[in-house]
Amino acid sequence: MKKRVILFDLDGTLTDPVEGITRSIQYALKKLGKPTPDSEDLHWCIGPPLVQSLKRLLGDDGSGQVQEALLIYRERFSRIGKFENKVYEGIPEVLSLLNKKGYSLFVATSKPTVYSIDIINHFALAPYFNQVYGSALNGDLVDKTELINHIVSNENLDKNNAVMIGDRRHDIIGAKNNGLASIGVTYGYGTREELLDSGADRLATSPSDILNILS
Repeated sequence: MKKRVILFDLDGTLTDPVEGITRSIQYALKKLGKPTPDSEDLHWCIGPPLVQSLKRLLGDDGSGQVQEALLIYRERFSRIGKFENKVYEGIPEVLSLLNKKGYSLFVATSKPTVYSIDIINHFALAPYFNQVYGSALNGDLVDKTELINHIVSNENLDKNNAVMIGDRRHDIIGAKNNGLASIGVTYGYGTREELLDSGADRLATSPSDILNILS
């Protein structure tokens, strides 16, 4: 029998990182002397690769400062921001039950692996996962399609027995581009419309709903 596999996005799927991400973006923009939006106006930054969000925030006039902004962001995020985070209610129980049902679980996030591992360990989620896969600090594997392809190849996964679970279109598109089924979660930062338009096979309104769909 083929091993059943689930790839989980991190931000907006396993944990709610809004405080750490938005505060670290505000920190970077302030140090660069740029307008600093309120936290609520930065929620759209959760999910997409950070460089894309910084380019949009800085605009044409600040496009040359994107890498500087990224380094300043990481000054704060690496020390404080990554732990200004919380696990969604019900996630540990869902992960535990999936383990008991025989699923192999992997984290698949565009967040740098070094930060992702720290977060997974800090919130005691590591025992549920076979491996944490993220991007490199130089930007390699930040694209979800490339990341999922890397995981499938590295773990020799059977695509017909694997599913990607995430809250943004990047997760769904990445899954589709690699021939994986996908579940979009609406409790994160992507809208129902975004997920359906991207081709999500099913939608989960809560962590426990993931179990209902998989069963």
